[in-house]
Amino acid sequence: MKHPSLFSIFLLSAALTGCGQKQEASQPTALSLPHLEQRGSATQLIVNDQPWLVLGCELGNSTSSSRAYMAPYWDKLKAAGVNTVLAVVSWEQLEPEEGVFDFTVVDDLITDARAHQMKLALLWFGSWKNGFTSYTPTWVKRDTARFPLAMTPEGKKLPILSTFGEETCKADAKAYARLMQHIKDIDATEQTVVMMQMENEVGLHGHTRDYCPAANAAYEKLEGVPDSIINRIPKSIDRIDEAFMAWHYAAYMDKIAAAGKEVYDIPVFVNAWIVQPEDKHPGNYPSGGPQAQNHPIYRAAAPHIDLLSPDIYLNDFPAITRLYTANGNPLFVPESRDGQAGAANAAYAIGQCKAIGYSPFGFESKCDAESNQTFSQLYHKLGSIQQKVLQAQAEDRIVACWLKGSDPYLVKDTVLLGDTRIVAELVSSGMRNGGAPQLTGGTYDPDACGYVIAIQEEDHYLFLGSNARVTFLPAEGEETVGLAKVAEGDFNEAGEWVEGRWLNGDQIQLRYDILYAIDEGFSGQGLNFQHPSPEFISVELFRY
Repeated sequence: MKHPSLFSIFLLSAALTGCGQKQEASQPTALSLPHLEQRGSATQLIVNDQPWLVLGCELGNSTSSSRAYMAPYWDKLKAAGVNTVLAVVSWEQLEPEEGVFDFTVVDDLITDARAHQMKLALLWFGSWKNGFTSYTPTWVKRDTARFPLAMTPEGKKLPILSTFGEETCKADAKAYARLMQHIKDIDATEQTVVMMQMENEVGLHGHTRDYCPAANAAYEKLEGVPDSIINRIPKSIDRIDEAFMAWHYAAYMDKIAAAGKEVYDIPVFVNAWIVQPEDKHPGNYPSGGPQAQNHPIYRAAAPHIDLLSPDIYLNDFPAITRLYTANGNPLFVPESRDGQAGAANAAYAIGQCKAIGYSPFGFESKCDAESNQTFSQLYHKLGSIQQKVLQAQAEDRIVACWLKGSDPYLVKDTVLLGDTRIVAELVSSGMRNGGAPQLTGGTYDPDACGYVIAIQEEDHYLFLGSNARVTFLPAEGEETVGLAKVAEGDFNEAGEWVEGRWLNGDQIQLRYDILYAIDEGFSGQGLNFQHPSPEFISVELFRY
């Protein structure tokens, strides 16, 4: 396999300081296949010529391998508000004998997804899963001469296919292209399959780089790189090794993605095992994966991969999303949490980061649990306003706040929407400024999570909130923002607003320490989302 110039690795490594270019979203084909499209300020997934918001569930890795095992989960996921299922298709199941293909798993998934009016994103588990090699066919596993493994510096073989295996890449690409041809043959019109994931959380475990003979030979060429280039990258052998591995993982996967796109060109994403707080160097996390610091390399070495997506299980969700939306990378979160914390994550990703979608991992096994009621409620609420959300993303009319009682302690957040500053605060109790008990300020439940999504409409704001209270300030000037009309409500199956109670007085008077409120620029009134269950509130504002 011909590898890209190693000179380019170092040139690209220098770009890790933040000089990446904004991604050019792919354009629709003549057949209007699923594709990514830049709509206003958002990159969106287009399916059947309409934008699609992924309210996803990534199945447990083995769930989709058996239709019978998966059968009871379809109705549960539908009831939970899921509209897109992320399901594994493994190389070992697709090509059990070399050159002999079995598409039963794919056919069953597509048939059952259509029966439940859902879309699919298929996860191709070929050469790697979580960095290791476990979903390859037996005929690949047994032939380590033809399909070489990565090695330690001492020459011990790792249970990880080497990126320098030319025959491995060819075999993986052949199987993947056959899969894409089959999907095209049976699904190009229906467009049930809307995205593909290339491999899974790739990267080398244990060491910063591969030490197999082919890798060593390629690495030796670094001696010819000019000092002017070497001097521009961090003085760290770990970072050099990681850049080396990132280039070769990206180039390897790009060949596979290109083979598939030549047959059926739909969006492809890769997912990243992100750097953990306890990690000291590459190899503690998979070295050379699509982590944020490697994005410039992936952009250059893998032009056929559309999205570099983080799997986020760390507590500070907003901080991670900032890393993975830098340099124009559109956000899609294929693996993350469920529960109330997951609901806050999904709301923030979609509302503040204009994400293509969100997907908790293993959700099928617990989607009907009591702990996931508020998550499912959010999915249903978002599903009822999907097109409204997508239009607001494109037109920069949507924002979101993410709130947490601890780790990180973020009980107040302020965002700007139009000419108004929206201040969201986590539901709390306690005393404010020594006066009477107030509904803002005080103590916070360390396990509490809250969120607010705000959409600016023509003459009002639509809010979707949970465990939060919202107040308003002008973006500029000394005027006070007041609440003219406040109404709760919901959306029916036709997407029409059905107004409920008009809220006033006790329902919107958040503060009675009015002199303190005035001194701080507030009216004392606001919106009260006092329960974990998400609710819609529509509000018209005025100034005085």
